Amino acid sequence: MGDDHSQAPRTTVMMIAYDGSSNADRAIEYAGRFLKADDARVVTAWEPGSASPARLSSLAAGFGPPPDTTFDAGVDSEIRAEAEAVNRHGLALAAANGLNATGSLVEVESTVWGALVAAADSLDVDLLVTGTSGSSGLRALLHSSVSQHVLQHCHRPVFVVPARCDEAPTATS
Repeated sequence: MGDDHSQAPRTTVMMIAYDGSSNADRAIEYAGRFLKADDARVVTAWEPGSASPARLSSLAAGFGPPPDTTFDAGVDSEIRAEAEAVNRHGLALAAANGLNATGSLVEVESTVWGALVAAADSLDVDLLVTGTSGSSGLRALLHSSVSQHVLQHCHRPVFVVPARCDEAPTATS
């Protein structure tokens, strides 16, 4: 009996961070045009209303009434439903751009970039695709860039599509 060391080729998987913005749309378009993978995972991060920074800081400081968990559950349900709709739109866009895609949501426990990096690890993706927010100057300083943090903390290749890519992507031979 001979040992057969041949293995089926590994499936390649890319993850596309999708928040419904025009920059995220552009990232999907570029991924469909220039990247090859067997599967694409369109991932939308969502933050429960009960975990919003303002709510958590006021509760930690003792301000406000005790949390009403029935209210929180209703708010969280609506926020999650909105994230699911955003994710479905991203899936449709991915399919329109020739990607074999499935979608999922990831719950933000601390930061959006942290949730995306954790999702990339959990899904064992080969490449993470993201757009940028397009902020610059003071606005960029006040709103830290998710894509910048993903680049700094992700231990996988990251493909970033800048917000200033206003022209449609074109492939050259």
